[in-house]
Amino acid sequence: MNQITDLNDLRIFVEVVERGSFTAAAHALGSQTSKLSRRVRALEEELGVRLLNRTSRSLSLTEIGRRFHQHCLALVAESKAAKDIVDQTRSKPQGTIRISCPVGLLSSGITPMIAQYIQDNPEVQVLIDATNRRVDVVEEGLDFAIRVRLPPLESTDLAVRQLGLSSQILVASPNLAARHPAPTALQSLEAWPTLAMANSGERFVWNLVGAEGNATSWTHQPRLASDDLASLRIAAMNGIGVALLPRELVDADIRSGQLVHLLPGLATEPGLVHAIFASRRGMVPAVRHLLDALVAGFEKLNSKW
Repeated sequence: MNQITDLNDLRIFVEVVERGSFTAAAHALGSQTSKLSRRVRALEEELGVRLLNRTSRSLSLTEIGRRFHQHCLALVAESKAAKDIVDQTRSKPQGTIRISCPVGLLSSGITPMIAQYIQDNPEVQVLIDATNRRVDVVEEGLDFAIRVRLPPLESTDLAVRQLGLSSQILVASPNLAARHPAPTALQSLEAWPTLAMANSGERFVWNLVGAEGNATSWTHQPRLASDDLASLRIAAMNGIGVALLPRELVDADIRSGQLVHLLPGLATEPGLVHAIFASRRGMVPAVRHLLDALVAGFEKLNSKW
């Protein structure tokens, strides 16, 4: 016996048996009686057995038809349950979301946004791959990856959604600031100890932009270099040196007085924080609503400055 490929035939068979006639089943399914009769006859031919005893006035199951019907009922119930799971996932946020995000971005405000989203949506689980490597969204089975790049964004076959802007500012501890004259330009930090993001070339340059759009840069030799923004923040708070850190990472520290904002007229050119994903088609509510929450979170952050 060949494998049955069209499960709709099983559903039709169940419907005919449950309704007691081809006419009633056709009415329930919105189809034609003759079409249903042909489908059941084709099913019997495929199986090589007779499932129904037909007369002009009645319809009854054969013995093999009765046993076959019991299994068909289970299959139809399972298919309905499978569809219900999809329908529920499409109707409200639930299920597992897999994302990738650079470590620095997580420290710079994204983690609280995701935590709030999870709190608001208790049926959602978020799995985060915190990594600075470039990930392959499709190959690694991710719902989306978060990146930050200076504009314009590189062209890609993937879908892109902008989440917000992120710029970096100069900060230092109040104790360190008290030991030096207030800086008036980037170059006046010459006598200050500095911190920096680690890089393979070991050449450390701060490239900043003024309020009028004028660019300035300064090469320095940091006392501490690390690729972990959280470590640089702690070092800055402990007076080890001046750090160039994301504004959203140190905003609360500046407000509480644990850090001082130096040269407030200067900042890095804003980077575009964006999510990349395979396609907008078929995106489940949990993923779409998380992206909406991230956009709203960045709007709230960016509105402070």
